[in-house]
Amino acid sequence: MGETITFRCPDGSEASGYLAVAEGATSSTVVLQEWWGLNDQIRGVADRFAAAGITALAPDLYQGRVTSDPDEADHMMQGLDWAGATDVEVRGALQHLRASFAKAAVTGFCMGGALTVIAAAKLSECDAAVCFYGIPPEDQASAADIKVPFQGHFANRDEWCTPAAVAGFEAALATAAVPQEMYRYEAAHAFCNETVAAYDAAAAALSWARTLAFLRTHL
Repeated sequence: MGETITFRCPDGSEASGYLAVAEGATSSTVVLQEWWGLNDQIRGVADRFAAAGITALAPDLYQGRVTSDPDEADHMMQGLDWAGATDVEVRGALQHLRASFAKAAVTGFCMGGALTVIAAAKLSECDAAVCFYGIPPEDQASAADIKVPFQGHFANRDEWCTPAAVAGFEAALATAAVPQEMYRYEAAHAFCNETVAAYDAAAAALSWARTLAFLRTHL
């Protein structure tokens, strides 16, 4: 359904991404990858948004690198400048969408979820945010700095984004006077990724329905 495009970033550079256009759409979202890279699964998420009537752009934060090996994925994630990627590629993707749409959201998974929090806290172009099981370090962004409608989806059996970390994040988020929805699922990390063992069809379906309803409300 979609295609690979290039778009201009605020620093004057160009980035690539996967754009899935919904015909007649009035809303849009940036889709941020897991630590595996911009793979077919994330492209599929963008396609699903488009099929639901929301144009989606997934920027390629690893510049073409994709892996299925956890060690390599961790190496690539650790090598990513999260603040820089948010300010350049994610902002550029938002600006590209907002050239055609009045508003644009950011939706991200795992590493992309953490980057979604940073975008929600720091990017004026971000009008709403949906985070799946990702929280950035406090020195990258504080939940209390979020000023846009926020929805979070987290797993109670998550060893990376732990329930304790989620509880602390939610407490900080409560200080932000913005619409917010926080959901927890009896599932493991990456429960929305149908290509991994942690996939939970029921939790994935429920969180997807909540995401679409949230974005349709706030965009």
